[in-house]
Amino acid sequence: MTSLHAFLTSYELMPFHASVMALVILSLVETVGFYLGGRPSTTLKHLIPNMIKTPLLDIKFSKILIVVFFLINFSFAGYFLQLFFFAYQNQFAPVIYLLLPTLVIALFFTVFMIHCLDQVIRPQFERKQKNLIGRLATICNGNARPESTAQARVRDEYGQLHYVQVRSEFGEIELHSQIILIRMRETYYIAKKIVESNHLFDDGMFNSDDT
Repeated sequence: MTSLHAFLTSYELMPFHASVMALVILSLVETVGFYLGGRPSTTLKHLIPNMIKTPLLDIKFSKILIVVFFLINFSFAGYFLQLFFFAYQNQFAPVIYLLLPTLVIALFFTVFMIHCLDQVIRPQFERKQKNLIGRLATICNGNARPESTAQARVRDEYGQLHYVQVRSEFGEIELHSQIILIRMRETYYIAKKIVESNHLFDDGMFNSDDT
């Protein structure tokens, strides 16, 4: 009991004890908060990218794991170095001498661990809706009105066919009409009907009999 008490109360081990306690408290708070509907780690999640901006931390999983890995590595490296020193000198080294090497080791293994984990986690792709504004389309289901939608088919720049909901800007657009998508609303496009040629420039205009 005496040796255990001396180990727990040793001043030279306090930074590493504090790291372990921070890890335990973070785990408990996060677990309790998860079941209560509030996660305190969201605050850290927003702070870390603003405090540390580096490509090394450009990862696909939650950045709160960076803190967890660092606390684990910092405490483990500190205990290892102190116990290694104790095995040769029968006493702990002054903590001020071990803080820098412990910090370097912890940072190295933290970066190593997060990038190993990053390789096995599948990225989460956000499915973004294609911007089809300005493209020609055809009404294929229903009639489009300002207050009701119809379905139209349109191809993107890669030739892929899309089915979208459209409403007319003014009046009614009948089934099978050719339209152009002019604006995007929350769940549908605003469309204009393409007016058929009025034959103003037909050849017949220039073939009239001259008298």
